[in-house]
Amino acid sequence: MDDINKKLEALRADVDEALKKIGADDIKKELTDLKAQSQLDNFWADNLKAQEIMKRVSRLETKLNPWLDLELGLKDIYELLEAKDPSLLAELSEQLDSLEKNFDRLKQQLKFSGQYDDFDAIVSIYSGAGGTDAQDWAQMLLRMYMRWAEKQNFKTITVDESTGEEAGIKSVTLEINGPYAYGKLKSEHGVHRLVRLSPFNADNLRQTSFAKVEVIHKIDKPETIEIDNKDLKIDVYRSGGHGGQSVNTTDSAVRVTHVPTGITVAIQNERSQLQNKETALTILRSRLAQMQLEQHLDNMSELKGPNQSAEWGNQIRSYVLHPYKQVKDLRTRHETSDVDGVLDGDIDPFINAYLEHNLGN
Repeated sequence: MDDINKKLEALRADVDEALKKIGADDIKKELTDLKAQSQLDNFWADNLKAQEIMKRVSRLETKLNPWLDLELGLKDIYELLEAKDPSLLAELSEQLDSLEKNFDRLKQQLKFSGQYDDFDAIVSIYSGAGGTDAQDWAQMLLRMYMRWAEKQNFKTITVDESTGEEAGIKSVTLEINGPYAYGKLKSEHGVHRLVRLSPFNADNLRQTSFAKVEVIHKIDKPETIEIDNKDLKIDVYRSGGHGGQSVNTTDSAVRVTHVPTGITVAIQNERSQLQNKETALTILRSRLAQMQLEQHLDNMSELKGPNQSAEWGNQIRSYVLHPYKQVKDLRTRHETSDVDGVLDGDIDPFINAYLEHNLGN
């Protein structure tokens, strides 16, 4: 029993420390407030606001409840210990081992300490230098992230897509919804480099291609980032994408430009001009919030426009298919020869290496 007591006390101390780190008391208070709002008679009068509140409740419960279950498990073991029954020793040891395994799994959440780590993610992929090969490479990255999200049981929504003339895609924007989606995917932000024998070259020569991946946290609430209407330039135009006759014959596509920073978001996937405008504004707010975070500013009016050329040179990872096989992250030095596995969505080792690297800095 003494060994079990020692292990139990150590685990209890670790769990208490973890609950402090995730701000369990603050989460409980916010959940109480939000659930009280949801019980009001007029709660669903504003349907959009109500949906956002319920999404917030779900996100907070997903973050907190596994830890509360762990606490309850510890309480059960304490109660069994009070019986001081030697015949329960095997059962106690088994339960404690199970709780320790759950804690090891849950403590991975502690790596997600960023302000927006538990937000959904907006992922954009842009083909870069390399012509058709780069457009094909952008589509390979799209498949990689789609397969990764599928393995995580995350929901993906294609917000906008521009296909290449011969093959691949020029650009695509995805919304990826799931626990800590942004916290996990922020490691992918930057330029990805591919080296292979080109399937689009008659001489089958070695080709280097580039694609840029942009990862931002999704801002659900418009009031989180307030944008002055006078700072916006909104253009509508005829969609050139797929979606049926009405998409291609009406001015449903929308381009929103934030004049002070020069950030432009164009959306044309939906049939409705209003839907495309709302989607574009959501992405614009998210990008402005990301810039505000990166530039360490309290006032959004001080934001400077993104330096696209400098960002484009920020190569983070190389994928080599010829003359050898290797994927190597240039920030963490993590590497693997299982290129096919990585391109099939097995990127968790790179995500974890990035999180560990940042914790150590």
